[in-house]
Amino acid sequence: MSSKDAVLVARPDIRGQPVDSSAFGVVEKPLTRFEKLYNIGALRKSLILLVLAIVWEVGARTLSNELLFPAFSATTVAFLQGVASGELLIKVWASIKVLLSGYAIGIGLAALLTAFGIGSRIGVDFLETLTSMFNPLPAIALLPIALIWFGLGNGSLVFVLVHSVLWAVALNTHSGFSAVSNTLRMVGRNYGLSGFGYVMKILIPAAFPSILTGLKIGWAFAWRTLIASELVFGVSSGAGGLGWYIYENKNQLEIPNVFAGLFTVIIIGLVVENLIFRTLENRTVRKWGMQH
Repeated sequence: MSSKDAVLVARPDIRGQPVDSSAFGVVEKPLTRFEKLYNIGALRKSLILLVLAIVWEVGARTLSNELLFPAFSATTVAFLQGVASGELLIKVWASIKVLLSGYAIGIGLAALLTAFGIGSRIGVDFLETLTSMFNPLPAIALLPIALIWFGLGNGSLVFVLVHSVLWAVALNTHSGFSAVSNTLRMVGRNYGLSGFGYVMKILIPAAFPSILTGLKIGWAFAWRTLIASELVFGVSSGAGGLGWYIYENKNQLEIPNVFAGLFTVIIIGLVVENLIFRTLENRTVRKWGMQH
């Protein structure tokens, strides 16, 4: 059949009839009250903490030796008394001030070191060599040298904190930049980005999950190092933050106060991890679809 003999046939219109939604069956099963509560992450974590507190209380009462292991209730009373008297809050603030100083300086130096590292091949070699040398070195091992160099002051604590933060942040940031795909790099180049704009709009957003991991690890290392350093530094100077509070109460055999100090360290760690870092994570990598 030639094209001239072809007959055009009109396609009939198909019109659907509206159907009541009840005829569809169950499209979305409503959640039970238990399932709704179970989906709340904060509630699940609170339940875990409650179980741990009960185990602590039962274990301590079974042992029945407050000098070795005080009960959770006794620790809570000592904690509330320390907060009410203001002594514990003063120690916390003393530790936080030093921690923020060392953490900020460490992040700044890590940014400079990483910028130098991604700029050239010799920079990469320099960064990898330094991280291989100093990252395995415990920060607390540098405290005796820091006391000689900086004396009995906050400078010694800041020095070891910078060491604990610097290498973890630099290593994770460099790993994040190295893992950026060539496709994203070419997209940035095609848009005419270069220099600072290229780093801010392409490299940092793509590498931010690794950067955030480095910040978390740096915070954890810094917090542990600070408490351990204050145990030694407090003995040397007669003053300090939470570490000194723990050591001083241990010498006076105020074991509930010792556990109250440790309890405070744990609370601060939970607040920073679940409030600050989790909020930052939700507003960045989760919002960008880079993490589930």
